[in-house]
Amino acid sequence: MTAFLLADPRAEDRKMIEDVSLLGRKSHIQVVKKNGLKVVLAHETKTVRFENCFSCLDELANSDLKFDLVIFCVKTHSLAGVSEEIELAGILNRNFKDAAFVLLMNGMGNADMLSLPRDRVFEGVTSIGVRFAKDGLVELKGMGQTVFDEALDSKIKDLLKERFNGKSFEIKFVSDFKKYQWNKLFINSVINPITALTGKSNGIVLSEHLKETVEKIIDECAKVAAAEGIDANSESIRSSVYSVAAKTRQNTSSMLQDAQKGKTTEIDSINGYVVKLAKKHGISAPINETLYSLVKSMEAGDAD
Repeated sequence: MTAFLLADPRAEDRKMIEDVSLLGRKSHIQVVKKNGLKVVLAHETKTVRFENCFSCLDELANSDLKFDLVIFCVKTHSLAGVSEEIELAGILNRNFKDAAFVLLMNGMGNADMLSLPRDRVFEGVTSIGVRFAKDGLVELKGMGQTVFDEALDSKIKDLLKERFNGKSFEIKFVSDFKKYQWNKLFINSVINPITALTGKSNGIVLSEHLKETVEKIIDECAKVAAAEGIDANSESIRSSVYSVAAKTRQNTSSMLQDAQKGKTTEIDSINGYVVKLAKKHGISAPINETLYSLVKSMEAGDAD
């Protein structure tokens, strides 16, 4: 989806995109090379075709391409491996020599997993809902704002503004990025584990039976955020959580999608992150601990 957003909005469906490259799983890239990347929007399906698609970093290393911006859209637990692959491929001081790295993903603490130059690593959060339907096909499930760190280079910001706004997607650059990151974490800490554990869409969070549980999750998260210097109001967080759950009640959360496919979830960088900081500050967070333990147990297949 990010590749679609960054593709020149003036490009026609059949035209090859030359200034955006795509790196992904081999099976996915093979389909994209053959048929283009199909993006299902509200009233139409767009096809984006790329001049440069790579299924591994060694392929990219053998090209003569030089990049200004590299956006990571992987799961948080994959970051350490990706960082190691970049080092082994020898592209950090070649293809990526002048590149800024942007982590656009769920959770917090992600930048700490990368062994890349810290002054070139930035982060972003998005509320755009997307479902990876199958290789070569993604579906837009909900519109939302994408927020980036203001510290990005002005030329990179201009490019992102041009491409996002050209497709009518809202984009914003902020100096207090951590605040926006925490706001996303508050919502994910409630919706993601509850949907993954119940096997239900986001609307399950609105259940009257879960009201007390939701409130306790939020209160714990707010206390931890406050200890980290973030101005967090439980009532405001609660309003945001219920608003998102209502607007996306039919959506399948990313954590539920991972659970359904038997994949590792991002629980470590969501509720796990809250639990880690709670222990650091001596704050009790039993509900977040329980959710974290349950999802980790489910991932491990302990009941199998």
